[in-house]
Order: sequence, then C-alpha cells, then structure tokens
Amino acid sequence: MSDPALEARKQAAEAWFRDLQARLTGELNAIEAEAPDDLYPGAPGRFELKDWARAEGGGGTMGLLRGRVFEKAGVHVSVVHGTFTPEMAKTMPGAEEDPRFFATGISVIVHPRNPRMPTAHMNTRFICTTEAWFGGGGDLTPMLPDQRRDDAPDTLAFHAAMKGACDPHDPTWYPAYKKEADEYFWLPHRKEPRGTGGIFYDRHRSGDVAKDFAFTQDVGKAFLDVYPRICRSRLLEPWTPEERLQQRIQRGRYVEFNLLYDRGTVFGLKTGGNIESILSSMPPDVAWP
Repeated sequence: MSDPALEARKQAAEAWFRDLQARLTGELNAIEAEAPDDLYPGAPGRFELKDWARAEGGGGTMGLLRGRVFEKAGVHVSVVHGTFTPEMAKTMPGAEEDPRFFATGISVIVHPRNPRMPTAHMNTRFICTTEAWFGGGGDLTPMLPDQRRDDAPDTLAFHAAMKGACDPHDPTWYPAYKKEADEYFWLPHRKEPRGTGGIFYDRHRSGDVAKDFAFTQDVGKAFLDVYPRICRSRLLEPWTPEERLQQRIQRGRYVEFNLLYDRGTVFGLKTGGNIESILSSMPPDVAWP
C-alpha cells in the first residue's frame, strides 16, 4: 500500500522543480533579450521545451537554449520511477531491500558565449527507495585565470548566495557542503578543481522532512537570484580571441569531469534517462591544447 504522506512529498517536489524550471528559463530568456546587438549579434534565443517519456516509467521535460548570450544552456526536469538493476541497487540506500525507486529533480547547466561570464551548474533532486532523501547543490566555473580565485567577485557572490541558502536551516551545513563540493568537483588526473566550488550535498536527511524540502527550495532560489545577477554584471564586457581560447580550453576540463566523474551523468545513463538532456551538459565549442 502506498504511503499518502510520501506520495504528497513526491508531488510537492515535482511541482517545485517544474516551477523552478519555468522561473530559470524565464530569467535566461530575459538576459538573451537584454543583450546589446553589437556584442551579441543575431536574434535573442529562447528555450525550447520538449517532453520525453521513459519506457521503464516516467519521463520529464527538457529545456534547451542555444542563444547569442548563452551558447548552450539546459534546464531539465525529470520524474522517473522503476526498478534499479542489481548493480545500482547495491549503491543506493534502501534499494537492496526493495529495488523499486522514484526520483525527481532539476538539472541546470549554462555555458555562456562571453568567456568573462562563468559557466554554472545546479542540480537538486528527491529520491525514494524504502528510504527518502534530497541531494544536489550548485557550483561556479569561471573560465579565465584571473577569475578562478577564491576572492574573485563572482565567486564571492556565488558562495554568499549558497551560504545564505544554508544558514537559516543550519549554520553547520554551508562549511560541510562547501567542503564536499571542493572534494567532489576535483579532477584527480589533473590535480586541479573544476571551478571555484559552491555546495554539494548527497543523501541529505536531517530528520525533519519539511526543513529538508525548504532547504532544497532555498538552494534553487539562491541560484535563481545569484547566477543571472552575475551574468548581467558581465553582459557589457567585451572579450578577446585569447580569452575565447582560454574559455574553450577550460571547457575541456568540464567535459573531462562530466564524462569521468559526474555521478549525475552516471545515474541518468544507468537508469535509462534521456540521453539528449543528460549530455546537454557538454559545452558546444571546446579545445584541448
């Protein structure tokens, strides 16, 4: 017999992720329209939304933008259910006892054209087996060396926003989840970070389900506020061919991380997710020196 309280939590999480998708795509569409034509020629881009279905159960809505400001951006919502493979069940709490699962979440990746604008990522999710938990976070990846410092303005603004999402719920969460992000968004083969970090939390269960949902909502709201603000602050800055090359090289590091280490990529592919939306995190123009 299904648990009515758990079913209500599933529906509320899905509704929130869909609302956040609409708000984020609206903000990025607005920046596309605000951009000056001399720096960003061509018509403003707009997100295209496409529903997809998963044969094993559920589906989602993929949002993809290929624009003049945002060379490639994805804002995707998934709502899937089914049965884990025995291999996956061993890695998920509560799944060895019963391999059936439900998962819903939002995944965001934005690759601006202007190398002076940082790339950003945000993902939050709600997963249920015989247990239930939230996970996710957000991180910033500046493209240019002078911006890839802990004291760079964009990094300070981004971390302040993530700290602001954590502190009202528990002031110990930001330092703990910042540390997790620093350890997670790391390229072991290059011995360097992917970017300037943020927060990362997995299997988050404080014991207060309302508090945990409110926290995950606040992470999404913080990203919705800070990242468009950072982009607008850089919108009028021209760039050089040398900066564009540096951006393309740094994007290569992004590809390496996502294909070698990213847990979300692995989870999506191993649970039969939409390949187009999963791999939309790949930047459109990359260089390896």
